Amino acid sequence: MEDGENEIYGMPGSSELPLARKLIINAALTGNFSSKAANPDVPCTPDEIANDAHRCYGAGATFFHIHAREDDGKPSCRKELYEEIISKVRKKCPLGIICATTSGRVFKTLEQRSAVLDLEGDARPDFASLSMGSMNFPTEPSVNSPEMIERLARRMMERDIRPELEVFETGMINYAAYLRRKGFFKAPLYVNLFFGLLGTMPGRFVDIVHQVSSLPPDSVWGAAGGGRFQLPVNMSAMVMGGHVRVGLEDNLYYDYGKTVPATNVMLIKRIARIAGELGRPIATPNEAREILGMTERR
Repeated sequence: MEDGENEIYGMPGSSELPLARKLIINAALTGNFSSKAANPDVPCTPDEIANDAHRCYGAGATFFHIHAREDDGKPSCRKELYEEIISKVRKKCPLGIICATTSGRVFKTLEQRSAVLDLEGDARPDFASLSMGSMNFPTEPSVNSPEMIERLARRMMERDIRPELEVFETGMINYAAYLRRKGFFKAPLYVNLFFGLLGTMPGRFVDIVHQVSSLPPDSVWGAAGGGRFQLPVNMSAMVMGGHVRVGLEDNLYYDYGKTVPATNVMLIKRIARIAGELGRPIATPNEAREILGMTERR
């Protein structure tokens, strides 16, 4: 039997294979809860976030998942702070794809969660995260009611901001498909599958296969793992033809034993090296835009 490279990556059709095999690296730089006390390289100020994004951009990241922090390191939903961060990231990473969080773990009201969606011009994000349901994290719940999800999705549509669908359980995939049928999302869907957090989907290979096999056929997907699950989940995604999310938001250490604190660029460079060994060239920013169904940025 001849080498079936199409089957390896789960992407039938050789005419689409060269671009389909390109890997999008999504850099989750900061998050809400990763602290400098735990790892001093967590970027928190606008300049730290922009400079870290620039280093990761040079290492192969094309997509940036952005959270804002106040001067005391606490999470922020202030629109003015996001405007400063996104503008600085755009200046340093002019072709990069920027996704702003609308997470409900800290901020509960629609006004707080959607404030970043009101930005204009270069400060307007390309994507915004949109959790597809409620879940338990290790220490607290994250509540995302159907009403909140639909109202956030509607605001994203009104402002021409694409949703990055955050999925932690199979039921969330079903709900995303339902909202797609109701006209809330346009193809292709961009889905980030998250694994390995206590209270959500485990990070076993069988779990990843199950989630991917449940996705709507026009989905572009990437996978992320929490803590020690980050690298195994990223590698599984690369083998299966998906993309990856990696960064200090999800994992503060470079090694499984938690003895070597990581930096974002260390994590990006490792993914790029492994992707090269697996035959997954890193997507350029405009190739990533094409994969995600976006217009080219100049």
